[in-house]
Amino acid sequence: MRLALAQFDPAAGDVTANERAARDAVAAAADRGADLVALPELWDVGYFSFDDYPSAAQGLDGPRLDALADAAADHGIAVLAGSVVEDLEASAAAGFETPSADGYANTSVLFDRTGERRLVYRKRHLFGYDSREADLLAPGDRLDTADVGGFTVAATTCYDLRFPELYRDLLDRGVTLVLVPSAWPYPRVEHWRTLSRARAVENQWYLGAVNGVGEQGESRLLGRSTVYDPWGTPVASAGDEATLVVTDIDPERVRSVRDSFPALDDRRS
Repeated sequence: MRLALAQFDPAAGDVTANERAARDAVAAAADRGADLVALPELWDVGYFSFDDYPSAAQGLDGPRLDALADAAADHGIAVLAGSVVEDLEASAAAGFETPSADGYANTSVLFDRTGERRLVYRKRHLFGYDSREADLLAPGDRLDTADVGGFTVAATTCYDLRFPELYRDLLDRGVTLVLVPSAWPYPRVEHWRTLSRARAVENQWYLGAVNGVGEQGESRLLGRSTVYDPWGTPVASAGDEATLVVTDIDPERVRSVRDSFPALDDRRS
């Protein structure tokens, strides 16, 4: 399977421009032969645009996510539209299961190549340090998986990387590829590299960490989107400029690594 990570610079509060950039990224990934493309965290509004969260928020059946579903179907490519500000009240009114009847969430949605919704993940660990995320958003309470290209795929989001127990839960659900939309800023470059790589090493799966770039208020996103293989080896990566990271990954590689070094068999609870 060919995986693409769309590293781009969300315009602060400009949801129209950001939707266009997201659709362009999907088209570019399809042109590169990708089977699956992942977008960064809060590509719709920009992570640090906290005052714009309420006006940008839409339900899971809102037009912005519908546009990404249409892009997936038009180009025949699976799309992790992750993540956006979700209006939980609107989602609940449309019949979706939500962790709260109102408020907002940081939500990723995976559409398959026909545009069908296959996975919804709401960020579980909300960042409180030098951020208003924990005050504005509700944490997620579910872990979905989806089958794409021979992989069992899951999504987590940015700060989740610091909580390895979440990834063990995903491992127990048979996951072999984790996608991590993020808005990770300077100066924590080594944290970004180390935590992403550790989650791949300890669970012996592929991990695609897709980050944004550019200035957002007083913060600057550090990019460095990277795909790690089940040994924790970076197989494709980027710097801190807008780009598309593309690489081929193989579900058999997960099985062969786990067979050759069966550390997971030695887990004890």
